Amino acid sequence: MNAVRLIRTFLLAVLLTNCITKTTNENIMNQAPIHKEGKANRLIDATSPYLLQHAYNPVNWYPWSEEALDKARKEDKPILVSIGYSSCHWCHVMERESFENDSIAAIMNEHFIAIKVDREERPDVDQIYMDALQAMGQNGGWPLNVFLTSDQKPFYGGTYFPPQAWAKLLQQVATVYNEKRGEIEESAEQLTNAIATSEVIKYRLKNEGSEYNVNGMDKMYESIAARFDKKRGGLNRSPKFPMPGQWLFLLRYYHLTDNQEALRHIEVTLHEIAYGGIYDQAGGGFARYSVDANWLVPHFEKMLYDNGQLVSLYSEAYTATGNELYKQVVSQTIEWLEREMTNSMGGFYSALDADSEGEEGKFYVWTKAEIEKITGDDSDLIKDYYNITEEGNWEEGKNILHRRISDHEFAAQRGIDVAILNEKIAKANNLFLKERTQRVRPGLDDKALSGWNGLMLKGLVDAYIAFGEEKFLTMALNNASFITSEMSDGERLFRSYKEGKATIDGYLEDYAHVIDAFIALYQATFDEKWLNKAKTMTDYTLKHFFDNGEKLFFYTDDSSEKLIVRKKEIFDNVIPASNSQMALNLHLLGIIYDNDDYKSKSKAMIGKMTSLLEGEPTYLYNWGILYSYLASSTAEVAIVGSNANNIRIRFGKRYYPNKVVIGTKQSSNLPLLKGKEAINDQTTIYVCYNKTCKLPVTDIDQAYEQLK
Repeated sequence: MNAVRLIRTFLLAVLLTNCITKTTNENIMNQAPIHKEGKANRLIDATSPYLLQHAYNPVNWYPWSEEALDKARKEDKPILVSIGYSSCHWCHVMERESFENDSIAAIMNEHFIAIKVDREERPDVDQIYMDALQAMGQNGGWPLNVFLTSDQKPFYGGTYFPPQAWAKLLQQVATVYNEKRGEIEESAEQLTNAIATSEVIKYRLKNEGSEYNVNGMDKMYESIAARFDKKRGGLNRSPKFPMPGQWLFLLRYYHLTDNQEALRHIEVTLHEIAYGGIYDQAGGGFARYSVDANWLVPHFEKMLYDNGQLVSLYSEAYTATGNELYKQVVSQTIEWLEREMTNSMGGFYSALDADSEGEEGKFYVWTKAEIEKITGDDSDLIKDYYNITEEGNWEEGKNILHRRISDHEFAAQRGIDVAILNEKIAKANNLFLKERTQRVRPGLDDKALSGWNGLMLKGLVDAYIAFGEEKFLTMALNNASFITSEMSDGERLFRSYKEGKATIDGYLEDYAHVIDAFIALYQATFDEKWLNKAKTMTDYTLKHFFDNGEKLFFYTDDSSEKLIVRKKEIFDNVIPASNSQMALNLHLLGIIYDNDDYKSKSKAMIGKMTSLLEGEPTYLYNWGILYSYLASSTAEVAIVGSNANNIRIRFGKRYYPNKVVIGTKQSSNLPLLKGKEAINDQTTIYVCYNKTCKLPVTDIDQAYEQLK
């Protein structure tokens, strides 16, 4: 199988992993309250909300720990690893049907060492056993239930099982494990060897990249464009995930080529997402995905990582287009972030569940009668604006707020001024939010994950650059301080924080996205503290994560717990791959610090990905963004003088993504700032390429003319 076919097979598996079927008649709670009956198991001491939800199950659950693994070895028992996350609908269905069932729990306790894993806290464990499941030829998803030998090697697995099927499977696995142990061990060994195969070998990665040009970008664009949904935006399939990085890549492509068709598709996509039910029209924030092709019916859970990236996307798109809809979406989403997702120290929570009171979406949907009661005299206008009907636009009698046309078109149809319309919509949204405070809220996953916080921190910085709102910068600085004070220890990061306790060594994902956010925060503030922290963490990853042989990063720290396989993450999914983000970080820091080692490592990394990237960019979009930096020289913009910060914010109002911006009010030891000073006491802008500068100017328009 050639490399492109292999990657397409892999991406199909990724897509199937993400696509969870929505059911409308399942009346089992997603947020699964803790049933405090009987004796608590070992999960009672966990900080993960997902693990705590299982703390009173009759199953003798262990967290992933040496205690559990040692017990399996000593008793020579198979291990059952059950992996999920707090807002996973089918995880909680299986819990209520099987893990709270005394007779099923008795089978599990007798024959297995049962381990519960929160995939958001332990993505390293999840990666290994999800790969194993897919190597067995099965579709991935959560809950992920995998059976291991006593030395952690997988031999069978699946996702959701109904209770009778689960009980039967448990008994069969226990019997086979005891009676055909040799065959089980042999199968497990073969499977472990398969998933241990290096990504470099599996996908035949070799350094083929030396020339980066617009022709390569054209190939990537054509591959993605062939899958466009030209009517509703996004790619031509359902369910639909926002995948903000794909559209950020297309924005970079548009900037390089002025391809109007690319811009049109970006705008269609961003408009349709913003108008659809996937976006919370009343309260801001985006759901994880849309189950249909029209962005109407969401899977109602809200994840921090999606919203952070979407804030970045809409902010960047605003600087490219000036579309006020994008500003509205960003502002409303940040209001949601501050209102519902921020702890007292400025950290951000992880997720909101899809369900409340046993029904998916109940917190967010409305009947026609409710809309009429809440909005009074304006009800006819509001019902038309949000497409409310008696029969419901989703389930029977239930309506998801959504739009179909712009405010200007709607106002023209109704014969009213746009400003008056906006006032009425804002008033109605406030009334909806007030009414929602009386409803039972969806469950909140209140742990903070450092990498996800980094994604949202970057979003806030991008919003500040685009709109100049000081509130956005304040929230960004508070979050950066939270990460450094509560989730790091010197140069090291922790993965998870809850209730005053930071736990689990950070993964490459965490370092990659926090470094990216700190680089952005420096470029927004010129406070070198954030740049120094980014460099310190980068040097730590090079020492403890980097594979000097294959020139890529491992996902786990070399000083952390050793698992049966040490993986490398190279494909961009709903979150950009940790390797692609580190390659970008090294490129930017290499320019800012004039560090040839950083730059050469970055080029070696993308060089391995070039052939795959040009043939299959959809899930390599972040590598594509780095490619766009290399396809034309990255501008080095230095701003020096007492007004440097104000000039920087004004400079960010126009779209020019391929640049680094550095600055100081007085002086700095950064290589790109040495020898640069304000001219005639006026704040001065230096536009440079490859350390060669054009004439210094004091006017922003002149500086932009110097950009290629």
